[in-house]
Formats: sequence, structure tokens, C-alpha cells
Amino acid sequence: MRALNSFVSCCAGQRMGIFAGSGVGKSVLMSMLARYTKADVSVIGLIGERGREVQEFIEDDLGEEGLKRSVVVVATSDESALMRRQAAWLTLTLSEFFRDRGTQVLCLMDSITRFAMAQREIGLAGGEPPTTKGYTPTVFTELPKLLERAGPGPKGTGAITGLFTVLVEGDDHNEPVADAVRGILDGHIVMERAIAERGRYPAINVLKSVSRTMPGCNSDEENTLVREARAILSAYADMEEMIRLGAYRQGADPLVDRAIQLMPRLEAFLNQRKDEQTMLADGYQQLAEILAS
Repeated sequence: MRALNSFVSCCAGQRMGIFAGSGVGKSVLMSMLARYTKADVSVIGLIGERGREVQEFIEDDLGEEGLKRSVVVVATSDESALMRRQAAWLTLTLSEFFRDRGTQVLCLMDSITRFAMAQREIGLAGGEPPTTKGYTPTVFTELPKLLERAGPGPKGTGAITGLFTVLVEGDDHNEPVADAVRGILDGHIVMERAIAERGRYPAINVLKSVSRTMPGCNSDEENTLVREARAILSAYADMEEMIRLGAYRQGADPLVDRAIQLMPRLEAFLNQRKDEQTMLADGYQQLAEILAS
């Protein structure tokens, strides 16, 4: 995926969060990752999903190609809180099994928020005091125990690269679970409803997305390309309202002028169909061509 490969590169054994509201495209993003990954095996945990969506995800989004090297763990929303909680633990246990056999594992989980909700139900039933938004203290102790199981394995084994979706309630990216998960993981991918509403998928805000290990994944030339592209996107974002209103005068800022010129091509670069695949090197080559124009 061009937006992730170029702007939020993920190293093997890294743990990333995909933060988005409902209906913004998390499941399609996960299916693309599972279908096109170069990892040896994908372990996919669908925690608290709707039964209809599970079937659509497996048959339509994941498809035969994605299922060939995938293990899918499902606990639908009508399952008990204990089953939903255990499904999350089983997803990481299976990932560790394959990792210990020396394979590179891609662990995808949708979603951590529903795991937290299941733990909240269990905690409240056990008499724990509710805290922020009703979440009990054990929710915030269980989250790192679950998420820290992903990552590089011991010497001589493989690694678990973890991508965990976080369903942000009310599109509030600072709600308690999102805030706690962001502090545990090695980076975050932010998907925004406003981007999806204007028809650009995947709806990733690359300026708000961060990969903490990204500089180590890339060459100096690739990091330079990303910094230049981010500067252009940031300059356009800062002046976007004035440009739309016609209040910006061409020539006032050379960087903004260049951003206005390149923005249509950068938007097309970030837009990608779910059946479209772009290799890492090809994505950087396309980005270099855009910036050189």
C-alpha cells in the first residue's frame, strides 16, 4: 500500500495501531494487508465483529488468495465477553506458535477497543470500580500484556509484526483506550472520516500518522523523499482553507505554490483501490517522479 509503504513504513517485528471511527475503512485496509503481505503467515483476530461482516471479510475482502496463508480467529459481537477476550489471547498465542517455528508472522487484530470493552464487562461483573468512560483498572493493565506479546522473537526465531485496529468512539482520537494503546505501540496510523467522505481511500492522514522505527527501515534517499513530501503536504494543509476561499495569492510563498501544483498528483498517489498492489520500491519511485516534476 503506497500510503503506508512510503509515509508510515513498518519494520519487521514492529507494532502499529490503526486508529479510526466506524465505517472509515479499517476492515478493507486489513484485508489488503493480509492479501498482499510478504510475511510467511497471517494471523487475523476478528474480535466483536458483526457476523455478516465476518463472512464478507473472509469471502470478499480476504478472498482465496488471502486465505491461503492465513489463520482467522473469530468471536462475533453476540459472543460472551469471556469468549471475545479469549479470542484476542488466542490470536497472539497462534502468532507466537508460528514465530517460534522461525516464520515471519503478520498479526492483524480488529479491534483492540472491543477487547477492552469485553474486559470492562468482566471487570464490572467482578465488582471493579469504573473509571474513565466506565473502563475498569484491569483494562489498562491487560492492554500492555496483550500488545507486548507481538514484536521480535528470541534469537533464532521469527518475528510478529502486529497491526491492531482501535475503534475510536465518536471519532475522538484521545478517548481512554486510544490514548493508552498509542502509548504502548511503536507507531500509529490515523484514518479520518473527512478524507473518506471526499472519496480518497485508504483514508489515511499521513501527517498525523507516525512510525517510530521508520528511519531505520529506509535508506537516506528514501527518508529525504518522505521529509520533502511531508513538508509539501503540511504546507498545503496549513493554507487549505485560504486556497479554497481564493484568499491565497500565488507567489506569496514558493513552498505553498509548489504544494498547489503537486497536490493533485500526491492525492492520486495516496488513493488506491483495494485490488491494487504497489511494491515498496515502486512506490518510492513514483513519489520521486512526482516530487521531481
